[in-house]
Amino acid sequence: KDWKSFLENPSNIFDKDKEIIQKKKYKKFKFDLHGCTIEQANKKVNLIINKCYEEKFSEILLITGKGKHSKKEDSVYFSEEFSKLKNTIPNFIKNNSDLMSKITKIESASKDLGGGGAIVIKLKKLQDKFW
Repeated sequence: KDWKSFLENPSNIFDKDKEIIQKKKYKKFKFDLHGCTIEQANKKVNLIINKCYEEKFSEILLITGKGKHSKKEDSVYFSEEFSKLKNTIPNFIKNNSDLMSKITKIESASKDLGGGGAIVIKLKKLQDKFW
């Protein structure tokens, strides 16, 4: 009888995984960079990373788009690779030591988050300073 009751209503069971997830409280931030120039996007990304780090976010999702609709020019100075935000944003971040000191990982987003048209930035935890 007790076993049957338990199988019908297992709500009395303590779910330790649920408690662990609630304690961590992953905070995520999402921002869409569509329509930004490379220069505008770099400024926004710098602000976003710094603010999210201060606010103790754990992850940032930057929507860059895939660059399929980027204007193409017939110029020897034009670079197919470096004219798209999805390529320039990671380079901008990697070349900024202050930003990199706040980041653990930069990766392409999974398909459900935008795939090749989005970047996921995982942030380090802000360390409390004791004086």
